[in-house]
Amino acid sequence: MKLIADNLRITRPDIRRALQRLDPAPVQALVKSCEARGAWAIDVNTGPLGKQAAPGMRFFMEAVQAVTDLPLLIDTANPDAMAAGEKAAKNRIILNGFSLEPRKLEQILPLAREYDADIVGFLLYPDSRVPTDATQRFEVALELMEKAEAAGVAKERVIIDPVIPPLAWADGIVQAREVLEVIRTLPDLLGFPVQTIGGISNLGTHAPDRAARLAVEQSYVAMLSSAGLDYALLDILNSDLVRAAQVSGILAKEDIFSWGMVP
Repeated sequence: MKLIADNLRITRPDIRRALQRLDPAPVQALVKSCEARGAWAIDVNTGPLGKQAAPGMRFFMEAVQAVTDLPLLIDTANPDAMAAGEKAAKNRIILNGFSLEPRKLEQILPLAREYDADIVGFLLYPDSRVPTDATQRFEVALELMEKAEAAGVAKERVIIDPVIPPLAWADGIVQAREVLEVIRTLPDLLGFPVQTIGGISNLGTHAPDRAARLAVEQSYVAMLSSAGLDYALLDILNSDLVRAAQVSGILAKEDIFSWGMVP
């Protein structure tokens, strides 16, 4: 299970100020910290960026690529920002992402074909609703793959995000278990080793305190690893969470165990 840093977010005050001032230093300091903590990739979560979508995305891509060669997830719902990120890309990129929502099918999915990039596919209904169980998620996954292939995007380029729910939802804990079933079963259903990705931070939304949030995230990341998740988006600067993810990855393998493997 590869770990993707989700720390670079436009919602962080220091990152928002960096964009306003066009100051790459805070962005680069954060990225270097994420790489030092073992991130496999960096999620560049810029949000929509409004009227300055293209120049804003170029700022982030140039700032990040100046200090790392890691793969980058271009995380925005704005197709202009997405395209600008692709044009500015020197590192490997993954588009994050599309769903059955009509606007994303029309404006974001074709960018994966145009730039020959992998793309995250969210298991959401066209009206953005989250399916409530594994069966519904399977149905959405099949339709998502059909849409991708019809757009000229090879099925192997789609990385499925089954959408990890907040536990605070009325059926959150049930849906969290359904996500595990989807990850385990999806490769057999689709008939090829489809890759999967999940955002760990969604799980603890509205947690009463940091300790409670960390407890559920540590346990669930181990369950995700056991289910076969390929990519986990998480707070790479949280050493306890990262250690749980790394140890769960060791235990999920069929290798001979050694205590020296434990970070």
